[in-house]
Amino acid sequence: MKLSVGPVLYYWPREVLLDFYDDLMDLPVDIVYLGETVCSKRNLMRTRDWLEVGERLAASGKAVVLSTLALLEAESELKRLRRICTNDRFLVEANDMGAVQLLQGRPFVAGHSVNIYNGRSMELLAGLGLKRWVLPLELSAETLGDLQRIRPEGVETELFVYGRLPLAYSARCFTARAHKLPKDDCQYRCLDYPDGLTLSTQDDNRFLSLNGIQTQSARTLNLLSEIGEMRKLGVDVIRISPQSRGTDRVIEVFRRCLDEDLNPEEGTRLLTPLMPSGACNGYWYGGAGMEQGTVASEQRP
Repeated sequence: MKLSVGPVLYYWPREVLLDFYDDLMDLPVDIVYLGETVCSKRNLMRTRDWLEVGERLAASGKAVVLSTLALLEAESELKRLRRICTNDRFLVEANDMGAVQLLQGRPFVAGHSVNIYNGRSMELLAGLGLKRWVLPLELSAETLGDLQRIRPEGVETELFVYGRLPLAYSARCFTARAHKLPKDDCQYRCLDYPDGLTLSTQDDNRFLSLNGIQTQSARTLNLLSEIGEMRKLGVDVIRISPQSRGTDRVIEVFRRCLDEDLNPEEGTRLLTPLMPSGACNGYWYGGAGMEQGTVASEQRP
C-alpha cells in the first residue's frame, strides 16, 4: 500500500504551509494532495503558489495531486476550479461533481465528498476518467469489501485513515458565527484555530470541531490497527490528514507499520498523545462514527 498526505483542511499562515511542505519532501510518503478544499476566502496561497509547491514536491520524488473545493458558491471560485482542472502538469482530485464534469476525459481522483456508494456510480465515473476513488468516510469495512469486488479494472481505492473526520459542509461559516461575525466579514478567525474550534456538550464531552464552513469530528479517526484488514480488502492507498503538530510523527508510525517494522498496537500507543480529544473508528465497524474499539466492534453486524 502507498501512503498519502491529504490536503491541509485548516487555515494556516502561508509561511507555516510552505515550511510544512518543505519538511514533507524528506518524509516517507508517496502521494501529496495540495490545495484549498474548504473555503475560497483562504487565499494566502494562490493557484500558482500551489503549482510551485507541487513542482518542488515532484522533484523530491512525490506524486502530486491538486485538490478542489468541495462547495462552490461564486463565479470566482468556478474560474479557479477551471484553472486547476485544466492544468497540464498534475493529477486533480475532484471534490464535487462540477469538477468531475470539467475533468471528464482526463484521469482524476474522486474525493470522499463525491460520495461513491455503489458499483453503478463507480462504473459511471470510471467511464469519465476515474483513476482513484476515496471511500466515503461513513462507510464500513463490510461495504468497502462489497465495493472492492465490483470495482472497475484500473481504478485504485484510497482510504482516509487518520485525522479529524470532515463530516459536513455548509454555506454558513460556523467559526465566524461562533465569534458573532458575518461570513463576509469573518476577519479570518480560522487562523486562530490551526486544528479547528472544538465544541463540547453541556456535560463536557468533546463532540465536534468547527473548521469554517466544515464540521468535523472532535475525535481523531485512527485506523492504524486495521492495516491488516485493509491489505486483505485490496486498499491501494491510505491517507493521513495533516494536523498542526505531530504530522511527521504520524507519518513515521504509519510508514513503519506498513513496512512491518512496527506492530500496529505499539504504533497506536505512540499516536495516542497526538489526539487531543481521543480516537475513533466506529464507522469502520458499522457503528457510530465517534465510537472507538470494542464499542464499535459490538455494533458490527
